[in-house]
Amino acid sequence: MTPAALLAAAAAVLLTYGAADVLSLRAGRRRGRPPRAARAVALLGRLGRGAGLRPPQTLAARIRAAGLELPVADVMAVKAGAAAAGFAAGAALATRAPGRLGPVLLLAVPAAAFLAPDAWLRRRARSRGRVIEAELADVLDLLRVAVAAGLAPRRALAEVGRRHPGLLAGELRRAARRAGLGVPAGAAIAELQQRAPAAGIPALAAALSRAGRHGAPLAPTLAAQAQEARARGAQRQAEAAARAAPQIQLVVALLLVPAVMLLVAAALLPALTGGGAG
Repeated sequence: MTPAALLAAAAAVLLTYGAADVLSLRAGRRRGRPPRAARAVALLGRLGRGAGLRPPQTLAARIRAAGLELPVADVMAVKAGAAAAGFAAGAALATRAPGRLGPVLLLAVPAAAFLAPDAWLRRRARSRGRVIEAELADVLDLLRVAVAAGLAPRRALAEVGRRHPGLLAGELRRAARRAGLGVPAGAAIAELQQRAPAAGIPALAAALSRAGRHGAPLAPTLAAQAQEARARGAQRQAEAAARAAPQIQLVVALLLVPAVMLLVAAALLPALTGGGAG
């Protein structure tokens, strides 16, 4: 690979991660950043807003699944600004790239920068989903205890959210707070489901909606859902263990067995060479 191609690949990687970092900075999730980074984010935002791109319909759902409260227009501004910066970098690299690599860089680098925030949103949503799935059973048990103690569903959500330190509990607390501010309970529960992309959350949202709308008993449903959540967790652990076994065998076959054979050969070599000389 030529030096120009190496530089192009490095630029694409840096732009991809840079756009993701820009989006996280806009979300306010990272603290202690130097003012220079904040100025760069503001510059990309202004540059992107001038493009006037229309956001896709699915972008708002991806933002909510990532647990962010960013306006869609701001995310599109970051995407457009990252694409503009990627185009400038791609144009600079394309002039020095050999053969037909120049046009490819001119298209690939800005496209990668434009799509990087989407990839970051999906990665964040998957990470949140794994954390929520791990917390779901315990949170459901706490909800069941609160409801069995006589608390209303909204009050139970608020109490569990206040007492449990996890991510799912924070989303429950947020939903209860929004319902207390006048947001319809159905809308608050639907938003909870969107912001918690994990298995078991749709069933929890449906149970909360039935309890609020029809007064259906909630404690038995929560107990059954907690049991199902633990069963899914045990299945995930078994699948992870099954995937780990071939990897361990590969390490043993490629590294440990040759190492042991080399040690045995090193121990036998003096005896073999001495016997041949005699």
